[in-house]
Amino acid sequence: MTKTNDTRNNWLDFMFVTKNKYNCFGKQSHIDTCTAALKECEAFGFEFGVFGFGGTHLHFQANVPKKYSLEDAEIILKSLSAKRMFEKHPGFRKRYPRGNFWSGYEHHESIGRKDFTESAEYILDQQRHHNIKVIDDRQQKLNNFIAERRYVNARTTEGLTSSEGERGS
Repeated sequence: MTKTNDTRNNWLDFMFVTKNKYNCFGKQSHIDTCTAALKECEAFGFEFGVFGFGGTHLHFQANVPKKYSLEDAEIILKSLSAKRMFEKHPGFRKRYPRGNFWSGYEHHESIGRKDFTESAEYILDQQRHHNIKVIDDRQQKLNNFIAERRYVNARTTEGLTSSEGERGS
């Protein structure tokens, strides 16, 4: 009889550090790319909790499927996220010409049901903890810009017509 569903809990709190501790997570687009790349691993059975970026490193919660050893999980997560970072942000090739985005350092610890919320709070508090300000460099949608422009034009036109009415009296 084969078992198809993995019912155990193997939640771990990971920390990955960028090579040479470069501050690579100062822009929101870099954070979004890394998060999306890690979430791609859900196709391999991984589950993810919260993500927290501390400028030079990343904290996150992951439930590792039992078919992967801890070392295999680390290799999968680091290699796929590094590959996506280099694809989406070619400028990183200048900083990392050999293609090593992550350092060899990795920290992990098991988190049970009791520690899960404490771990999540710590991870979400990374920007304040490290006193980091993330720059939102994501491209805004054109619809927002057009709606904003129409609002400004309407206010300007409204102001002109009311002042013209005052001159005519």
